[in-house]
Amino acid sequence: QAFFCLLLCVPWGSSCPPSCQCTERAGAKAVLCSSRHLEEIPKDIPRDAVFLKLDANSITRIPSNAFRHLSHLEELDLSRNAIEKIDRAAFKGVAAGLRTLDLSSNRIRSIPKEALLALNAKLRLANNPWHCECALQEVLWEARLDPDSVQDITCHTAPQEEYVGKPLLQVLDAGVNFCSVRQRTTDVAMFITMFGWFAMVIVYVICYVRHNREDTCRHVDYLKSLPSTQGHAE
Repeated sequence: QAFFCLLLCVPWGSSCPPSCQCTERAGAKAVLCSSRHLEEIPKDIPRDAVFLKLDANSITRIPSNAFRHLSHLEELDLSRNAIEKIDRAAFKGVAAGLRTLDLSSNRIRSIPKEALLALNAKLRLANNPWHCECALQEVLWEARLDPDSVQDITCHTAPQEEYVGKPLLQVLDAGVNFCSVRQRTTDVAMFITMFGWFAMVIVYVICYVRHNREDTCRHVDYLKSLPSTQGHAE
């Protein structure tokens, strides 16, 4: 009975993942999971964690609601992993309280803007193989990026070869607008689609008129071939 009472008295989230170290920092719980060869985010992170370090591991993906239960989380370090994919709702539940988010030195080429624009945290996105596109441009314009790392957001790939290897901020300062490029591409696609439908309608009308004309000609020829009424009267 004393054992079960002890279990019930332990607050939820007070345990520490076996691969991590949990400490107190200025009265706030810090969960340190750096360099532990982790391939995914631990499921049993204490709910009262304020600082969470998952850097220098082998994590490849941030799934939806990965940190939703960590309502007290303020600092999250995911740098120096192998992250390639971040789901749209990856940071759902911690967006309001998170102050810093480090995603630097991963393998991120693109990221849903919805995953980051809802955050109030200061972001570090440097040293990733970014594909420079509209979504990344919108993140750069609207998100709170760490000013010390903005220059290290470099175009690993881009719609035009001339932008490859250049800092994204430098490209945008030169007047390039990836969103307008995408809009022009969409407009051209819509124009081609509308032209195709218009051409189909024109062809249909021509065929319809030609078919009716042929029917009319056959009908007239048929009427001409009939004996006239006058000839019967004589």
